[in-house]
Amino acid sequence: MTKRSSIRRGSFGRGLAVSLAGLRAGGAFALGSAVERLRGEEAGNSDLMHREARRFTAELGKLKGTYVKIGQMMALLGEHFLPAPLTEALHDLDSQTHPLPWIELEDSVRDSLGDRYAELKVDDEPLAAASLAQVHRATRREDAYELVLKIQYPGLAEVIDDDFDAVVRMLLLTRWIKAGREMDAWFEDMREQLHHEIDYRRERDMTQSARDRFRGDDRYHVPEVLEAYSGDTLLALEYVEGHRVTEPAVAALSQSRRNALGQAMLELFFIELYDWGVLQTDPNFGNYLIRSNDASDSLVLLDFGSTLACDDSFRRHFGDAIAAGQTGDRELLADSLVGLGCLNDDATDFARQSFCEFCEMLLEPLAPPENLPSEYLNEQGEYCWGRSRLMQRVGKHAASSAATRHFATPSRDFALIVRKLTGVFTFITVLNAEFNGHEIAHRYIDDWITEGA
Repeated sequence: MTKRSSIRRGSFGRGLAVSLAGLRAGGAFALGSAVERLRGEEAGNSDLMHREARRFTAELGKLKGTYVKIGQMMALLGEHFLPAPLTEALHDLDSQTHPLPWIELEDSVRDSLGDRYAELKVDDEPLAAASLAQVHRATRREDAYELVLKIQYPGLAEVIDDDFDAVVRMLLLTRWIKAGREMDAWFEDMREQLHHEIDYRRERDMTQSARDRFRGDDRYHVPEVLEAYSGDTLLALEYVEGHRVTEPAVAALSQSRRNALGQAMLELFFIELYDWGVLQTDPNFGNYLIRSNDASDSLVLLDFGSTLACDDSFRRHFGDAIAAGQTGDRELLADSLVGLGCLNDDATDFARQSFCEFCEMLLEPLAPPENLPSEYLNEQGEYCWGRSRLMQRVGKHAASSAATRHFATPSRDFALIVRKLTGVFTFITVLNAEFNGHEIAHRYIDDWITEGA
């Protein structure tokens, strides 16, 4: 591992580097937009703009740490207000999270554990690496108990606000976004989420709460938290053997077992939202494992660093949106979207129609069986998630809606729940499951929709 893998420290140097890269890319965006207007072309997609967006993203990757995480958040949520070439380039950051060598982490782990460090044998090679932390397997010497240590990169807490402010200043300076209360609210929500993700005591409590909530339900497993080895920058969890959903071992499971896993994943969403009241908002595949034995399977839930507490109003409006989308009640659906923060009260008729169409399409798998598109059903009338190409269709529709001047920037909560749903649906699609989601959804929302409130 070369020295380039290290996180570059020093808030001034980090901020200057990202500002210079941002200004260069911002100049390219301004020039590219001007040229496109002269040519009468669609704004925002010149080769120059794409090239400079990639160069800017590469600079974030070099700075590592919080800059990579901020870039990843922008890639997921910034499509609502950033130029398309930039959001496309920022998605490349998902492949730029390389681990730090153990020598750069060992002192931090020793400081956190104190005398207890001697109780563990820690593997030098990480199991996984992310933008803010990496995970190492360990063994407790006295009884060979296996655990994992989620280790936060040293010094992140000290630079997180400076790094975030530098990115926001750069976005404003280059005029990629316009200042205003709506943007201020978005960025403060994102800052709060960043702080949540480095708050390991909060994550520990959320993990324990989830373990208590799902205890006794064999479909789910939440690893045990090992308090003795956890701290402000270190989270120790039970090691669990399992497969990623993308692995051949999962694809080799029978159709009925993959269907059961898909149903469990969909129901998990509704349990979190309506029973637990806390939504895990980061649905990437790395946060789940599938543990199997000869006869059954369970979902292992690994990460509760990014969560959203859902109030009664949010849950009621979401239940209304699902019910309205299934009955074709556009007026109720639009009112629900206003309640969720997606639409402004004074939104144009075009914007209301566009968002309603988007939501109806996204919620397609939850429709009554008789209303499901026949081309996506098997011989038993069950929805074929893989065949439906739902996420491609939803993505195409969302892109065309966002490109219009009628588009309203949604609330952070709405963006997160759409992100969560698309992650859940993609997981089920990878399983190539075949089942209808209507009964599962209504088992949870019926008590929350307007008529039953």
